[in-house]
Amino acid sequence: MSRDSNYDHHISIFSPQGRLYQMEYAFKAASSASGLTGIALRGKDTCVVVTQRKVPDRLVVPSSVSHVFNITSKIGCLATGMIADCHSAIQRARYEAADFEFKYGYSIPPAVLAKRMADIAQVNTQSASMRPLAVVMMIVGVDEEKGPQVLKVDPAGHFLPFKGTASGAKEQEATNFLEKRVESIPEYSFDETVRTAIVCLGSVLGSDFRGSEIEVAAVQGVQGKFRSLAEEEIEGHLNAIADEND
Repeated sequence: MSRDSNYDHHISIFSPQGRLYQMEYAFKAASSASGLTGIALRGKDTCVVVTQRKVPDRLVVPSSVSHVFNITSKIGCLATGMIADCHSAIQRARYEAADFEFKYGYSIPPAVLAKRMADIAQVNTQSASMRPLAVVMMIVGVDEEKGPQVLKVDPAGHFLPFKGTASGAKEQEATNFLEKRVESIPEYSFDETVRTAIVCLGSVLGSDFRGSEIEVAAVQGVQGKFRSLAEEEIEGHLNAIADEND
């Protein structure tokens, strides 16, 4: 048995190499538990999230299976990881957003919400009686002062703003795809942002898909609402991508 195996029994115990093994396991669960890959992208005045829609059973109502959530009317989140943990994290984010608006009289900015969720996640790493949530949250919204915002919160309580990011099974491949377009991404229009995110997902998965097999949600402009695109809208973008490739 490895000497280090004695240091993964509790989340609050460091190994001699300075590692927290339970946190590493949480990251592994967050990236692989759902088997999905999620993409978040921000354009000139738009934020978009795209992920796969995998219905686990033919008897399940397809519309009930989703990893894309509204937190407020203008802030959305793509959560990848264990779905029960995702629901718990989203419920807490909605509470924090509502509490902020009640206290201060205006809607919570996306960056403030991300920081609050990261703080809560970090507390779960300090006590042996707690378990970190196996979920990576990609929070998107259009800030009145800073414009479009994409923020990623991980199980350790670390959060950063991004021009474009990914999470899940094919995170590294998607990140490599987006890095090649990093200079032009901030100037993308709504349609360009949506289609780039869809192309990125299709590229890393190595397959084409129908509108019913992916989820696409977006928010456009300061007054825009975060909404999921209908299947017909997604098909329209897929057809436009196919025409561009011909």
